[in-house]
Order: sequence, then structure tokens, then C-alpha cells
Amino acid sequence: MVEFSMVRTIERTRRGEPLGAEAVRALVAGITQGTIPDYQTAAWLMAVLWRGLTPDDLTTLTIAMARSGATLDLSSIGHPIADKHSTGGVGDKATLVVAPIVAACGVPVAKMSGRGLGHTGGTVDKLESIPGFNPELTVATFTDVLRRCDLVIAGQSADLAPADGILYALRDVTGTVPSIPLIASSIMAKKLAIGADAILLDVKVGRGAFMETMADATALAETMVRIGTDAGKRTAAVISDMDRPLGRAVGNALEVIEAVETLRGGGPDDLRSLALHEAALLLVMTGKAVDEAAGARMAERAIASGAAFERFAAVVGAQGGDRRALEETARLPHAPIVQSVPAPESGFIAEIEPLAIGRAAMRLGAGRARKGDTIDPAVGIVLRATVGERVERGAPLFDIHARDATQAATVRADALAGYRFSAEPAIVPPLIKTTIPASIC
Repeated sequence: MVEFSMVRTIERTRRGEPLGAEAVRALVAGITQGTIPDYQTAAWLMAVLWRGLTPDDLTTLTIAMARSGATLDLSSIGHPIADKHSTGGVGDKATLVVAPIVAACGVPVAKMSGRGLGHTGGTVDKLESIPGFNPELTVATFTDVLRRCDLVIAGQSADLAPADGILYALRDVTGTVPSIPLIASSIMAKKLAIGADAILLDVKVGRGAFMETMADATALAETMVRIGTDAGKRTAAVISDMDRPLGRAVGNALEVIEAVETLRGGGPDDLRSLALHEAALLLVMTGKAVDEAAGARMAERAIASGAAFERFAAVVGAQGGDRRALEETARLPHAPIVQSVPAPESGFIAEIEPLAIGRAAMRLGAGRARKGDTIDPAVGIVLRATVGERVERGAPLFDIHARDATQAATVRADALAGYRFSAEPAIVPPLIKTTIPASIC
């Protein structure tokens, strides 16, 4: 057994050489236990940013990070467990639709979600807009809710993958966040620690996403699929468009309302389309459906029968929330001021800049500029017309939900600046760019 040397590990990473499983595990153990100084870990992170890691080393790193703290054993559930993760975007409430659909089809879904930062909303923040909903669950309660409802959506536990928390804090202050191997290992370590059997990843691409180019989004998706597959998990990825907001609602309670509308058979076409596609994939990945077409039919029946909505209401109730707020969404937090903004000209909407809408909603209080900022669950923006649709000058373009008129006025111009109009019909880019199945890696 060769004695571990952090200096040698930094040097080998800098040269692009494989580290080997033993060295990688020693590295993660040293980071977790605090025996490796931050300055050496930071140097290693910079080496990874520049040179990457071999596929074997990256998988070993991710598994070691997953095992650096508590892990969940969900084998007592007795069925394949599904999990879904999105890299985040403006108006992305798809998990609130996909997870209940899959659960209603008989596949348990165990989901741990984070809170939002910046213009991307967090699933936990959206759920906390439901009065009484509790995302902070013990392992025993997490498992019990999953067993009773075939669905559980909880906040990310600090006990899971603590090595990732240490590394992410260092990446944040050393300029090493935009590293595809480090992003992939960070996401997948938490997924592996949860213990699901099938993992579906929704990688957003575009101006409202962390990955702005198709090349980067594909590289991240393929890297995560490879890690999950190598770790023995059935893993696939969807690359979906984030050059426009998803759906019409941007803001926490507003997005819950839109998710409920979709689970009840309505909702915007793009959200419904993405949710059905992702639900169908998970049903195939867990062996519930023979192919995607069969999975899509199962998902559609779960919506049409009311089973998907009932599953969502049941898990909200099981986690302390007031399910009446889903049955009567007027019980959800509502902003006292709703200001309609008219279209400044007639024409087809050719573009809605997602960052303009996301940042406007954040300034209203729907998102956090810094960790620890308080979220206002009621505020946000609802699009009355979206990309590809024609509007007449003076017709409602979007609504600002705000605490007061002054607050609404501060974001009106910036949100409006995100629109571009065309005299000719606009070409709407496909929502689903591609799907990467586990078999590709």
C-alpha cells in the first residue's frame, strides 16, 4: 500500500494522469476529516478544472463522496425507486408534476431537493409556499412517507455527502465552479446517497440555464449518465430548452398553482409535454412500461383519472401541508398587487429572455440574491402570452404579482426589455433537445 500524498495527487491531476481508486478514496477521506488543508484542496480543484479526471477516477470520486456521510437504504420498500433531478431554470416546476405522475403509476419516487439561489427557483421553496408543508424529515419519516404515499419530497440533508458540501464551498471561492467533472460529481454524489435505483436528469440548456451551450449541456449530461451507470444505477438524461421560461408562472406559489393545473389536466403545453416525456422515461427505466409510448399513455391516464393530483395532495398532507390549498388554490399565498403589463406593439413574440423574467421575479422576492435571503412565496410573474404567440398592442403581456405598486414598478421595464417581437410568425425551438439513455455510455 502506497502512502497517500496530496502533493503527488495534485501533480498527477495537473498532468492529466489517472490517480487510481485508492488515492481518490484517500483524497475524499482527507477532505471530509479535515486532514487535508484547504489550500491543497483548492489547488487540486484548479487542476481538475484545467485537466479533468479520468472516467474511472470520476466515478470513484463520486461514490466516495456519496459514502462520506449518511446514505439511505430504501430496499425495504420492495420496488425500484425513482429519482429525478433538474439543473434548474426559470419557471421549472416540472418535478412537482413528474413525481406525482410516476408515483400514481405505481413507481415510488424518493426526492431530496435544494433551495433556489439567484434566478433559478428551488423545489423546496415552491413546496414551502403550501401552508404547513415540512421538507425537513428524519430518515425514518422520509422512509415512512415514501412507503405510505409512494412519494416523498424532502429538503437536502446536511448529513448526505458532506464531502460535497466542503468541496462546493471551496469551489465557490476559488473560481472552480464551472468544471463539468466537478458539477457532475456534486450532483451525482447526492443522488447516489439517496439510494434510488433509477435516476433521470433534466439538464437545462440556454440563456436561462447554467449550461448555455448544447456542447456543454451534452458533456454534463453524458458525464452524469456515465457516473450513474458505472455506479450500478439505471440513469438517463433529458436535455431541455431554457432559452425561454418553462410554462407561464415564475414564482413559488404561482408555480405550485400551475403544477396543480397541469396535474388536473390543464396547464401550459410545454410543461405538460416535458412532464409526460420525463414520466414516461422513468416508467420505462423502472420496468413499469415496455417503451416510452406505453409510459406516456400510463402517465396520461394518471392525470385523466385524477390519480396524479391525488398523489400530490396525499404527500403534501403526509408532510404536514394543508392539502386544501391544492384543492382550492385561493388558499395559497397571493400577492396583494397584481399589475398587468400591456404589449408595447403588435406582432408575434419571437423571444422572451429567461434571465430578464427570472431576475425580475427574484427582485420581487421570489428568489435569493444571497444564501439566507428570505423568500416571499406570493410574488412573481405570470406570462399572459409566450414565444410563438401573436399579441395586439395594449393586450395583456404579463402580470406582476407584487407586495405593492412601487415594487412592481421597479421590475416592469427590465422584464419588458426581455421581449422581442416579430411581424412574421416566430420559430419556436424544440423544448426537448435530446435524450441520453444509459446505454450510450
